Amino acid sequence: MSGRVVALKAKARGRKTGGSEGGGRGKASVADIVQALRERIARQDIAPGAKLGEQELAAEFGVPRTRIREVLGILENRGLIDRIPNRGAVVSRLELEHVFHLYEVRAVLEGLCVRLATENAPPETWDEFVELFGEPMDKYVRERDFDSFIVVYERFRRRIIEWARNPVAARMLDSIYEKTNVVIRRIVILPGRAQEGLGEHRAVVAAMRAGDGEAAERAKRKNLYNAKETLRRFQKYVI
Repeated sequence: MSGRVVALKAKARGRKTGGSEGGGRGKASVADIVQALRERIARQDIAPGAKLGEQELAAEFGVPRTRIREVLGILENRGLIDRIPNRGAVVSRLELEHVFHLYEVRAVLEGLCVRLATENAPPETWDEFVELFGEPMDKYVRERDFDSFIVVYERFRRRIIEWARNPVAARMLDSIYEKTNVVIRRIVILPGRAQEGLGEHRAVVAAMRAGDGEAAERAKRKNLYNAKETLRRFQKYVI
């Protein structure tokens, strides 16, 4: 797909913008379009290196090209696209060393948020995840249902961010997640990683349920450091 103008067709499972993607002329806001494209890039529905054509996007979302230029400027500032002379806007490619750096920062920020969430939330807040990280997640691993596995993990992550109550860390992590989402999905299918990661998350949840923020932070950092090392071992198969 690299070097081609991607005709971004609205997907039935995608987020609706302005009532429907590509609906009435001018109804999709800049924020709506940015969010839709962020999600597509994160899922790799738009591949790294793919070109984003202003005309095609304007036609899909039913907005003027000036609005699309504003959207592309925001995506560029978030590090999701590059503006290349004579080519226009293309989806950024992740360099492996940059991914390792992102994981190091993620470990610190997520560890912080886990500790804050443990300190801020009543212990019973985490009962749902004590249960989910038991047999339900075991079943997803056995059946290699990694989509459902990731849905539960994302739900847990959002709950942590909610209870951490630190908007600065939340914004920083939001930027990191959208850059590493595709890598996360590739790591989880590597040999043994899903089961190993599940055990690590059980340790995080157990510490949070016990109200031990420091232990929860250590467990979360360990989880992400191990994910980074798995990526390092299998890097030629992942990126």
